[in-house]
Amino acid sequence: MNAIPILTLKRLPVYLDLLYKYQRAGMKTVSATRIADSTDVHMTQVRKDLAFTGVVGIPKVGHRITELISAIEQCLNWNDVSSCFLVGVGHLGKALLGYSELSRKGLRIIAAFDLHPETTGEYLHGVPIYGMEKMPNLLSRLHVHIGILCTPSEAAQEVAEQMLAGGVIAIWNFTPVKLDLPEDVIIENIDMSSSLAVLSRRVAERMMRKTS
Repeated sequence: MNAIPILTLKRLPVYLDLLYKYQRAGMKTVSATRIADSTDVHMTQVRKDLAFTGVVGIPKVGHRITELISAIEQCLNWNDVSSCFLVGVGHLGKALLGYSELSRKGLRIIAAFDLHPETTGEYLHGVPIYGMEKMPNLLSRLHVHIGILCTPSEAAQEVAEQMLAGGVIAIWNFTPVKLDLPEDVIIENIDMSSSLAVLSRRVAERMMRKTS
């Protein structure tokens, strides 16, 4: 399987959402130019990104939407649902458990874990919540390879190491902690503090321009 650049991987879901919209509207084909116009991505870049799907457009017609949707879903591995564990059933963890789009995009949370006994032994959105002591055994039994980390910062490193010891090879990290793990571990950091900093600064700059 050929590696796809990170930036391309981040753009493909944007194209996919647009293609779903076109499909619901009854469209059968779409050109790279139209995708570019609707996503503010340069047409040349759109063509390069779509080339990774292996789908070849029809001259003067464009791409068949159904074929392109299937190819992008396959590139993103969204047509092969992967099971994962979530650790940390606080506000963010609960929100992710209730986010139905995850399963549509190839990720199914089959169990959640938390340190607080008052949250364990329950089900949330159909997902069982266990104490942390249950995780090693369930990891080995169910062969889960993806972990979602939503713990408090002080617990993040230890929990990540426990995930790896149980066979996890990829971590979706929603904590602000820079995890110290082997280089072959796949880590996707979701840094909401950085995003909020950019948002806050841009709002401040716009307000300053209005008052100057």
